[in-house]
Amino acid sequence: MAAFLFATENVVFVSAIVLMLLIGAVQAIGIAGDFDLDIDGDADLLGWLGVGRLPLLMLLAIFLALFGMIGLIGQHLLLDLTGAMLPPLIAAPAALIASLPATGLAARRLAPLLPRDQSSAVPLDALTGSFARIVTGVARSGSPARARVEDAYGQAHYVMVEPDNSGQTLEEGETILLVRREDHVFRAISHGDHYLPRL
Repeated sequence: MAAFLFATENVVFVSAIVLMLLIGAVQAIGIAGDFDLDIDGDADLLGWLGVGRLPLLMLLAIFLALFGMIGLIGQHLLLDLTGAMLPPLIAAPAALIASLPATGLAARRLAPLLPRDQSSAVPLDALTGSFARIVTGVARSGSPARARVEDAYGQAHYVMVEPDNSGQTLEEGETILLVRREDHVFRAISHGDHYLPRL
């Protein structure tokens, strides 16, 4: 078996498997992070190969493993059937052609099994319709004040607000409703409880 693995015709395939093992070891001890590659929606070929579905190093490791195994299996079958193996200049491109679709298939099968990054970040427009409280200044038309608002995850955001109605002022400490956004300033209306007597 060792003679088969270290035959000149198989060096490229064994090297691919060794490189895959090294990548796995590096990932296991945490030297390298996951490299993600963003691709455009038009890059159909890269998407078909699985790029963007898995971290790039994982995809590379899968490709190297498949390339090495397909090459070695093919060479072994040829050796059993004909008594000879293909030279590397023919065997390597053949294994490459066979391993590309196999890599894409493996990526599509593995992608749903991996945990995805989850983010609690929300776009600013998602704050429209939320209640906020003015924390600094008095909001007038053309003169915004700073308000604190919490998103659906309970994270605080500080935004600039102006009254939605001309001639209205929104006082510091007042609860307001964010009704729309214009560039970096939210338009707001009073919640109506600022001047209620406190018991």
